[in-house]
Amino acid sequence: MQSVPVIRDLVLLGGGHSHIAVLKSFGMRPIPGVRLTLISRDIETAYSGMLPGLIAGHYSFDQAHIDLVPLARFAGARFFHDEVTGIDPEARTVSLMTRPPVSYDVLSINTGSTPSIHEVDGAGDHAVPVKPINRFLGHWETLRERLGEYGAGARIGVVGGGTGGVELCLAVHHSLTAQSNPPEGLSLELLTADGGILLEHPRNVARRFRRILAERGIEVHVDTRVTRVTPNMLVDAAGREFRFHEILWVTQAGAPPWLAESGIEVDEQGFLLVNDHLQSQSHANVFGAGDVVAMSNNPRPKAGVFAVRQGRPLTENLRRHLLNRPLTKYRPQRRFLKLVSTGDCYAVASRGPWSAEGRWVWRWKDWIDSRFMEKYQVLPEMEPTDNSPQIPAPLQDPTIEDAADGDMRCGGCGAKVSADVLAAALADIDTVPRDDVIVGLEAPDDAAMISVPANRLSVLSVDGFRPMIDDPWLFGRITANHCLGDIYAMGAEPQAAMTMATLPVWPEEKLVDELRQMLLGALYVFDQEGVSLVGGHTGEGAELNLGFTVTGLIEPGRALRKSALQNGDLLVLTKPVGTGTLLAADMRGEARGRWLQAAIESMLLSCRTAGEVLGRHGAHACTDITGFGLAGHLLEMLGDAPLGALIDLDALPVLPGAIDTVETGILSTLQPKNERFAEQVEADARLRERGEFALLFDPQTAGGLLASVPRDFVQGCVSELKARGYPDTAVIGEIVDAEGWDRRIRPWSAG
Repeated sequence: MQSVPVIRDLVLLGGGHSHIAVLKSFGMRPIPGVRLTLISRDIETAYSGMLPGLIAGHYSFDQAHIDLVPLARFAGARFFHDEVTGIDPEARTVSLMTRPPVSYDVLSINTGSTPSIHEVDGAGDHAVPVKPINRFLGHWETLRERLGEYGAGARIGVVGGGTGGVELCLAVHHSLTAQSNPPEGLSLELLTADGGILLEHPRNVARRFRRILAERGIEVHVDTRVTRVTPNMLVDAAGREFRFHEILWVTQAGAPPWLAESGIEVDEQGFLLVNDHLQSQSHANVFGAGDVVAMSNNPRPKAGVFAVRQGRPLTENLRRHLLNRPLTKYRPQRRFLKLVSTGDCYAVASRGPWSAEGRWVWRWKDWIDSRFMEKYQVLPEMEPTDNSPQIPAPLQDPTIEDAADGDMRCGGCGAKVSADVLAAALADIDTVPRDDVIVGLEAPDDAAMISVPANRLSVLSVDGFRPMIDDPWLFGRITANHCLGDIYAMGAEPQAAMTMATLPVWPEEKLVDELRQMLLGALYVFDQEGVSLVGGHTGEGAELNLGFTVTGLIEPGRALRKSALQNGDLLVLTKPVGTGTLLAADMRGEARGRWLQAAIESMLLSCRTAGEVLGRHGAHACTDITGFGLAGHLLEMLGDAPLGALIDLDALPVLPGAIDTVETGILSTLQPKNERFAEQVEADARLRERGEFALLFDPQTAGGLLASVPRDFVQGCVSELKARGYPDTAVIGEIVDAEGWDRRIRPWSAG
């Protein structure tokens, strides 16, 4: 969390080429009091200049992508992984597909364009658009696998005769024909509605590519305007039919529909209309760059080179707008270097009427592209900064005290947050109604009143922590899920929850928004689990914290106790471990985005169904794996009983990337304390050097359930758990007689 109050929110929509420049610049030179939020559909953004090389097989996925998660961390920006569905410029909010709206003070749009595939009848159902690029890449891999099913004479059609269509066609050809076992009789055809290809280039460039396409045996159909697409067939305006096994769509893309629907001024095609400052012509606090914008005074084609070049002026004008300074003008160049690849480490260069081709052009292009990517893939080490930086005068808010000024704030009120903040934050909060909640949020009083039905026991637990991620809505969901873990570990049904939140000293509207986002995230979980939020307390503090006291109900004698292990039981773990090291790596900007996403998905997975399945299969004992790590919680289960545990390190389910981070020495701050449990673990030096051994002590957030299940019931139990949404469930060991043991846990490995 920031050490200074959040005064202004700068929200970046899309992780395009311009916004990555904004992020790096703010990471190098932040503005105290300005909070950045990046909202992106993709975790890793593809660099368009390297896409043909990626398809052709010259680059790996990581070489051609910029990981937005460590870049956002470097910038001090929150990263929200979601898709935009709308903008309300009056309320200054962005609507998203899977979460509550996000507020902004200043908005920048760099989402790129969307495929115009739905303008042609049937194209949306039967053709594959190249954009969004990451979705196309997934289809490309399955296409390669399906080619074998088509047998000899597989036919692929590429619709679009511009740079993107020609480059893709040649890249696909090289990828499929250069492999060790190329498909027999492969046919590639390029279709364009224009009278020729590459009309945006000089004639000599188009002439070069017509020759290259002919040399590769790629047939080109000009004046072929596709008007209808049916399964495996294209129909043009003249009624001609073209049959293909696969159809790739690379025509000129359009603007996202939500942009025109927002009320922000757009051009005839629906693109954001911006002035020479890259600023919306209708809304001064909205900016944009890349393919999603149209410059009113300097129209330019949709090309990645402009998005790259717009990064610096966009950053400068965002800074100036936030600080109430005059904006600078951006003048896009009229002539620029174009480098177009031919699929086989060969390329064509042009600038104005000049053009050239050769392998040296490819090496030149590769050098330019690789140097560009390195700027965002290898981020500099930043020197520690002042923990209490001075907020610039234009951003200072006289209604609040600077939380970093060191002055003592009054604690006579218990450092409570004002009633206005609570009322505003709770205005949109609706909780699950339950008959056993007599007094709760629906009819608040000094305390909640909850009834306990006859023949039921009340189960209570409490937990909470400061944010492990910067997304308040996801943080609320993870916290709620974590706090319910103890209830499910005992086999109980959750009933009600009360919140305890600590909020920093921010402007009131920022506090309201942060608290609302966290509570809506928690309620998203509580609603699914049938839990009623009945009340809570908020107070001021140095940093944000969130926790919940939860209650549950269980029949007497049905509780799963952690200490009821029996000799011969097998140990079943329902989720992979590794959240501690991955979250620590994320805080250092050293976790890949896909690693963090997998960890978040694991933390969001409820243990409710797992608890029910374990109970049905006769589990003797159960606990949830949280802060003490697997070893610590297993030792709690063993207690003083004369039992020990054999742990198969090879069977331990591990989150992607966790071995990488823990073996490089990236550990959670709680791990050293957990390693005191190593005194009860017997292992030789070979085992202790393994990453899996270190992960026995990795503290988990919203971890899985660890249960001892009778051997005869384990196979059915594991099969059902996997079928019910716990694919990483594994039998990781067994409970044995430990008479004569001086240590309680013995890891082993067949390897």
